[in-house]
Amino acid sequence: MTTSDCSQVSFDDSDTRRDEMHSTMEAWVDDLVNEVDDAVSSEQFQKWLDVQSHFHDYSYRNTLLITRQCPHATHVAGYRTWRNEFDRHVKEGGSAIWIWAPIIAKQCPKCENSPSYHDRSDCEYDETSPEGWSKGLVGFRPASVFDISQTEGEPLPELETEANGEADELVPALLERASMLEVEAEVVSPAEWPHGDARGVCQYRSPAERPLIEVRDRENSADLAVTTVHEYAHALLHGDVNDETERSKRELEAEAVGYIVGRYFGLDTSGSAFYLAAWQGEESEVILARLKRISSTAAEIIDVVDEVITDE
Repeated sequence: MTTSDCSQVSFDDSDTRRDEMHSTMEAWVDDLVNEVDDAVSSEQFQKWLDVQSHFHDYSYRNTLLITRQCPHATHVAGYRTWRNEFDRHVKEGGSAIWIWAPIIAKQCPKCENSPSYHDRSDCEYDETSPEGWSKGLVGFRPASVFDISQTEGEPLPELETEANGEADELVPALLERASMLEVEAEVVSPAEWPHGDARGVCQYRSPAERPLIEVRDRENSADLAVTTVHEYAHALLHGDVNDETERSKRELEAEAVGYIVGRYFGLDTSGSAFYLAAWQGEESEVILARLKRISSTAAEIIDVVDEVITDE
């Protein structure tokens, strides 16, 4: 069974219910691993990956500069890069985002300055002429870039990561049970959404306060529900995780929980495969390594939400 032809699953209220749920979730995680592998090898993902390779991986300093000047920025590139590589053009009147660009030039093997600065320095190196020096980083210069929102032209390839299906009952049930999961949850209108391109966020607060979940409202109730579950999973699993190197693995766990819970309630969550492929590349087996955390969290959310829907 694929997630595109799911109907809502139910388990008998018996002593074997937990075992049945666990074995089913284990099978679904196997499905997700296979779907991620298929997504990575798909033509759609390869086209998306090719485009992503043209965008620079900016340093923390430049990322901070970009965020401060354009908080909603998602893809930034220079004027000529947008025109020559993506067939897009910066809109008239667009304000540049300024970053620091590296200067690569011949550099002295001893003082590591460019020839012009070397000549003005106290460095006495003269074993080889500047023509024979290797190139390296000699400094930084201000450079202008523009976010995709400031451009127009040919669209970039997108990955279909949204969930689909009927979730009009699931969204209210998730919000109603937030307190039982020890979180606070709010659905925020697009006009008031303060978190840029994100579909949802989980904000960890002081130990005395519950995590705050905010999700951006949208017409697609299925995707709204799965995004809410994704953020619930962050709250339940990752409140005490501060290691930035774990970020991709945290996203993997949260999205896998969303996949399972959404699938349980009959939603098409196959788009999670593209989401995880974008985070993990070919390391989909990490999902299996974290099976226990994923399945136990999914079961916890299903248990408290299912009671609301069943009672209605």
